Amino acid sequence: MALIALAADKGSPGVTTAAVALSAVWPRRVLLAETDPAGGDLVYRSQAAHGGPLNPNAGMLSIAATARRGLAPDQLWDHSQTLSGGLDVLVGIGSSEQAAGLVGQWPLLGRAFASLAESPQAPADVIADCGRISGETPALDLFAHASLVLLVARTQPESIARVRDRALALSTRLHSSSRGGAQLATPLIGVLLVADPGDSAKVANQVNSMLIGAQSVARVMGTLAHDPSGAEQLAGRKRGRLDKSLLIRSARQIARDVYQQYGAAWTFPVQGAAPGQMAGNMPGQMPGQVPGQMPGQMPGPAQGPIPGARR
Repeated sequence: MALIALAADKGSPGVTTAAVALSAVWPRRVLLAETDPAGGDLVYRSQAAHGGPLNPNAGMLSIAATARRGLAPDQLWDHSQTLSGGLDVLVGIGSSEQAAGLVGQWPLLGRAFASLAESPQAPADVIADCGRISGETPALDLFAHASLVLLVARTQPESIARVRDRALALSTRLHSSSRGGAQLATPLIGVLLVADPGDSAKVANQVNSMLIGAQSVARVMGTLAHDPSGAEQLAGRKRGRLDKSLLIRSARQIARDVYQQYGAAWTFPVQGAAPGQMAGNMPGQMPGQVPGQMPGQMPGPAQGPIPGARR
């Protein structure tokens, strides 16, 4: 399975920006899912592939209306839309009031997201933007099905302290094991720091040392550049070479590091593939291209333009 859930403990560290940036450079085909119970933002900030606005009624809202009869992983594509850059998304609900329609369905969604990587028709990893988590937010029910939970945080001391405490609370809830064993259990719990590029390596080492000293299960998985200009380009509000931005360059490094370290455990054989041949790595196939997909057909984010990029 390959469900990667991004969330924040408090404030607005940039979870949606991080989720979109990672999805845009992910090395396999990916489906970005807005699963924030408070409501999604992409329908307001992004443009659909056809040039018009995204449909707010197609996505998590339409899933809520149909999933009570069950939800097969491949059915997720029936509710997805494509951004102008080629990224497939499930847009979020419009407000926290609409979250009532998903009550009891979060574990079902988690299983479908996690199983999409095994689909023989259209396999993909899922990156879920879960927004802020606290208390008994229903998005926590997704985490039990995730391979990796990334807690997005700024580098202020109070933010790191909250992430440390949140990681311990999540481990107690999800792993039900000792601290030492929890470090090897799934979902893995990691920290994604949003930091100034010049200080990122130093800050990451300092935060890791602090987490280890506190016997936290979390470890820093990477640092995403604090790049307001790149974030504006990603949202389509500013022109520029988005692929050259510090934001996308740092996201590409994070995606590469995470996938190289853990991707082997998230990759499944394709039906009819030769022994040792894995989904997403067919001979002559570009990263992110679906098996059987012709070059240039429905481009995934790895070979299509980055969402929001303007030439």
